Amino acid sequence: MEHVTEGSWESLPVSLHPRVLGALRELGFPYMTPVQSATIPLFMRNKDVAAEAVTGSGKTLAFVIPILEILLRREEKLKKSQVGAIIITPTRELAVQIDEVLSHFTKHFPQFSQILWIGGRNPGEDVERFKQQGGNIIVATPGRLEDMFRRKAEGLDLASCVRSLDVLVLDEADRLLDMGFEASINTILEFLPKQRRTGLFSATQTQEVENLVRAGLRNPVRVSVKEKGVAASSAQKTPSRLENYYMVCKADEKFNQLVHFLRNHKQEKHLVFFSTCACVEYYGKALEALVKGVKIMCIHGKMKYKRNKIFMEFRKLQSGILVCTDVMARGIDIPEVNWVLQYDPPSNASAFVHRCGRTARIGHGGSALVFLLPMEESYINFLAINQKCPLQEMKLQRNTVDLLPKLKSMALADRAVFEKGMKAFVSYVQAYAKHECNLIFRLKDLDFASLAQGFALLRMPKMPELRGKQFPDFVPVDVNTDTIPFKDKIREKQRQKLLEQQRREKTENEGRRKFIKNKAWSKQKAKKEKKKKMNEKRKREEGSDIEDEDMEELLNDTRLLKKLKKGKITEEEFEKGLLTTGKRTIKTVDLGISDLEDDC
Repeated sequence: MEHVTEGSWESLPVSLHPRVLGALRELGFPYMTPVQSATIPLFMRNKDVAAEAVTGSGKTLAFVIPILEILLRREEKLKKSQVGAIIITPTRELAVQIDEVLSHFTKHFPQFSQILWIGGRNPGEDVERFKQQGGNIIVATPGRLEDMFRRKAEGLDLASCVRSLDVLVLDEADRLLDMGFEASINTILEFLPKQRRTGLFSATQTQEVENLVRAGLRNPVRVSVKEKGVAASSAQKTPSRLENYYMVCKADEKFNQLVHFLRNHKQEKHLVFFSTCACVEYYGKALEALVKGVKIMCIHGKMKYKRNKIFMEFRKLQSGILVCTDVMARGIDIPEVNWVLQYDPPSNASAFVHRCGRTARIGHGGSALVFLLPMEESYINFLAINQKCPLQEMKLQRNTVDLLPKLKSMALADRAVFEKGMKAFVSYVQAYAKHECNLIFRLKDLDFASLAQGFALLRMPKMPELRGKQFPDFVPVDVNTDTIPFKDKIREKQRQKLLEQQRREKTENEGRRKFIKNKAWSKQKAKKEKKKKMNEKRKREEGSDIEDEDMEELLNDTRLLKKLKKGKITEEEFEKGLLTTGKRTIKTVDLGISDLEDDC
């Protein structure tokens, strides 16, 4: 390992506690990284900090150490239920990782208690744990932390507990906002005291992050740490020890290239990124069957309870493959990742940098490879300009085996594989249509036939994006896909039961006359009536400034109008019955009465 250092910890202008230095020696960090040497003194001198640094540069220690030092220097010691510091992070995996790093330090300081609040756990248990053990330092995801502020009825008055807060840290701030946590962050900030130190850490600075800096930080010191040498002049956003490659191949060749690569690198540790959860489910299953002798695990955002276990297990492996979505793209520190493989390019360019940053961390070397379709090759120039991320080409691997027929046979043998493949294809197309860089990733240029072959589909799915299109190059399998059974006997039994129920309902309804069009027309009519009533209500509300007396007169006039229209009274009787107030008159045209209008 080649150290990227700014001197030893003892060289800091502010001295660290001896037990903090001892913990750093235990962790094997004798030297600081640039972001640590720049940020820690500022934080400890009670400055708000907005730090931007390339991924893998050691940002976690840059805020964990100041938190401990600030809490140790408090005049009044924290009680069990008093919160001194909060660290907010976008994903539960990153929260688990920060909690683990923090525990290496807090074990030397038994006076501090720490607590982890993330999704996928019982919130009631979190409340009880806090009441029993306390939580001087909270590591949390935004949604769960916001939820905890609403648990006063269960005996947790968190709003009172945070009055003693000294430090707030927002880690991966740009990701917090990308994932839609802005409302939660704003709610949390309302509960926190204004007299606090705030640190905002991010690998990229966006306009949203800038807005958050203005809202949550007071006169912040901005720290921007770039790579040295050539990278500094170009403001490169990826670590300089990262070797970044791209491979251009057709959609129906991509899977074969991936499997060939993984088979040739079995002794290494890989992250394989896909664009959607459904793609992770499908290709994870396929890789398990086709890449033998290596541990393959899957993780994505829709996993509720297994994610933490899978993440911790993969971190401990010496070699293996983790098939994942962008839930693993930010801030996650997995030891000794050799290759980051991007089977699908991410939906935005900044995510590309974060994915690559899972390797070549804190001075280690590492490599990344992205697979691109021929029509996507201009993405290379875009990344070089937009993200300052140069890539070099890797040629197609030779002597690859065509594994798509085997994948098709798996789908024919098990309905679960067939359905996963269909869902993966649909989700991929839908994600492709939403790509931010839509001048390069254009849905209309996508070769759907080649793509379907690359997914080893047995037939084309029915979806709006394919409506009216013909695919002469795609030959569906001559099999009724409804007859493909589940390998799981329980699932197949349930499916057959459902099919039988559907057949029975169809038989029962055959003799009945259907009025689908009439039904739809009646619904449409009801919708129009509802809309008309809503418009009338809005008009009434807009005219609600009419005085009560005037409204009563108006109602009287309206009743007379109705009687006149129905022929119950004559025009002469109508005119006699009008209540004149000097404010309104009634206009009559051809024995029809217009709306009441103000004279003014």
